[in-house]
Amino acid sequence: MSDKTDDTGAADGAAAQRVAKLIARAGVCSRREAERLIEQRRVAVDDQTLTTPAVTVDDPQRITIDGERLPQPEPTRIFRFHKPSGVVTTERDPEGRRTIYEVLPDGLPRLMPVGRLDLTSEGLLLLTNDGALKRRLELPDTGWIRRYRVRVFGDPDADQLATLQQGITVDGVRYGSIDAQVDSKAGANTWVTVSLREGRNREVRRVMEHLGYRVNRLLRVAYGPFQLGSMKPGEVKEVPPKVLAEQLGLAQSPERKVGTAKAKPPKNARKPDKPRKPAGGKPGNKPAGRAANRDPQGQQDKQSKPHAHRRRTS
Repeated sequence: MSDKTDDTGAADGAAAQRVAKLIARAGVCSRREAERLIEQRRVAVDDQTLTTPAVTVDDPQRITIDGERLPQPEPTRIFRFHKPSGVVTTERDPEGRRTIYEVLPDGLPRLMPVGRLDLTSEGLLLLTNDGALKRRLELPDTGWIRRYRVRVFGDPDADQLATLQQGITVDGVRYGSIDAQVDSKAGANTWVTVSLREGRNREVRRVMEHLGYRVNRLLRVAYGPFQLGSMKPGEVKEVPPKVLAEQLGLAQSPERKVGTAKAKPPKNARKPDKPRKPAGGKPGNKPAGRAANRDPQGQQDKQSKPHAHRRRTS
């Protein structure tokens, strides 16, 4: 064991990695949650309780959580979930609101959300059992485009929306390039397709409201190569292993193989999550296009276009 803080895991040997990272790769929890477990003195290495996450280890089997040995990593799995409006993307909510884990069906492995969607936002939410992969997919450096269908009250000016490609500062926060294009109009409302890479907290709503357009519906239809497709609210579909291997290059990973085999979660692990199918396309470097809105089976993305005829001026 080493107390070096090299996050690349290069301390005391090429195989040494941070304890929190190894816990996440074993599917126990996310990296950040693993660091909290360490701070709570619940993690030990060789029976020595850790007091800091700045520790690297060369063998995951030396790690215990609440006295239990770290489980072997499960095969990496990703699920597509159509998050309904009105549920929180968290495990527990102090306000007692319904969470995604109450909506997800039984029988799934313990899953973690890749990024979040606000309470009133809906659409595609990726779920994975791999904490390290979760962190990787959330980073802006991954370069994956998040695409949304946004209904706003008003009549956005196309030239004004085009300026968002240069980025914009709202209340002191700088947002990167955003591609926003008017799609259709229905009475006092307008549907706008928005594509971005950062996906910061409430980014779409804040930017639109800064321009003077109040968002009354927000639907995420794509996250990188994965599409919402024709999935209904609450529906879950697993991404096939072959698609994961093609899109994420996980087949070459010596630590975690792509597959669908199930493994028992360790004691004190989170609630489980659910399965879903993949969505076509290559790691999202192309903005929205109707031809790209097809799932791996070639199904037309019906959900990408919410019913614009439903008026709503609230």
